[in-house]
Amino acid sequence: MRIPRPDRLDETAPVPKRARAPRTFRPEPLLDTDQAAAIIRIHPKTLQKLARRGVIRAVQIGKIWRFRASVIEDWIQQKLAG
Repeated sequence: MRIPRPDRLDETAPVPKRARAPRTFRPEPLLDTDQAAAIIRIHPKTLQKLARRGVIRAVQIGKIWRFRASVIEDWIQQKLAG
């Protein structure tokens, strides 16, 4: 007969779930390629190429690219610092 030890969890007992740290979701409007390219003052196709290569973060939904204004701003600041 197996005697359970108090320092070990019973294998049949449910494992308590860890409480997740609350994530702060801040919705931010997404810019299309033309709007984002106007901020950087480059051609929209050039911006799409940069996004495709992973130089600048973006999301592609179908054939349409979307950009966060904060990502564009961070990218500009990074380029100015470098």
